[in-house]
Amino acid sequence: MLSLAVAIHTLEAAIPLPIPVPGAKLGLANIITLLTLTLFGLRSGFSLSVMRTILGSFLTGTFLGFGFILSFSGATLSTLCMAALLPFKERGHISLVSVSIGGAVVFNVVQLTVAAILVQNFMLWRGYMPFLLLTALPTGFFTGLVASYLEKLTMRILQQQR
Repeated sequence: MLSLAVAIHTLEAAIPLPIPVPGAKLGLANIITLLTLTLFGLRSGFSLSVMRTILGSFLTGTFLGFGFILSFSGATLSTLCMAALLPFKERGHISLVSVSIGGAVVFNVVQLTVAAILVQNFMLWRGYMPFLLLTALPTGFFTGLVASYLEKLTMRILQQQR
């Protein structure tokens, strides 16, 4: 799972998006984080998130830089948010798509908050937050759909092996 997450993280960092909001990205590595959380639990999901951002930043040359700090803080806190939302999914109150959207929103809020603290300019919130939240909805929706499909596929494969 870690190899997949790092590969996706690195590939996504190499592809510029035609989105006019700096810092906005698809968050495709979150598909693997979500899948890890649902299949293996919080410890594995959180460990994957931490290791993915560290290894991915080494591969992209951003380790301990501004981008790494934003990515690390956003990834770890959004993973904790998704883990907190998963019990509601298990009870049938929300879907994995909702969990993913929640994680995407938290990722963007945390990233923008950390950026505002680092550059000591909270006006970033006013200018970027509406756009980042608008991008969190479709990206979170897409990653949630893919993770949901992969979860069902994985469970079907595991049941066939028994």
